[in-house]
Amino acid sequence: MKPIYLFSLFILFLSCNQKDTSKSDNKTDQTFNKTVNESDLSKINYTEFVLSPEAQRAIENWVEYNQLQEQVGYLKKGDLSFFNDNKKAIETLLKDLNKNIPEDLKDNSILARLKVVETTIYKLESLVQLSTTTKPELIEGIKAFLISISNLDLQLNEVIELRRYENIPKP
Repeated sequence: MKPIYLFSLFILFLSCNQKDTSKSDNKTDQTFNKTVNESDLSKINYTEFVLSPEAQRAIENWVEYNQLQEQVGYLKKGDLSFFNDNKKAIETLLKDLNKNIPEDLKDNSILARLKVVETTIYKLESLVQLSTTTKPELIEGIKAFLISISNLDLQLNEVIELRRYENIPKP
């Protein structure tokens, strides 16, 4: 009877040890799968709008917008360091981005797009910070951010074009 009892205890301890190993391997896999590279981001399907030459001239002195575009460039290469434990810099950039809009671009439609960009930046920051975020969730957050930037660029183009047509004298 004693050998059966010892054998069953041995099996019990052995099975408990195997479950712990699989749990730790699963956490390692989640952390490993959270890294995003340039090839992952190149697969994101969205329409990317670029600024027209007139819009580029209108924003050339808007330093914060240029800083935001620089971070977008880093993000497209898979560099998420700006969104990782950088809350103060993000808050400063967003505050200054809204505060220093060029006068000819102060329009409700652009202000609305800036709010969407702000929201997606905070969402992406939280996804990067969370340890439970999966790679597909992170890619979706990046996609939402890139779409919001693209829509901001589209709106900047439209506002510049509208301003240009407003200056045409009526017969």
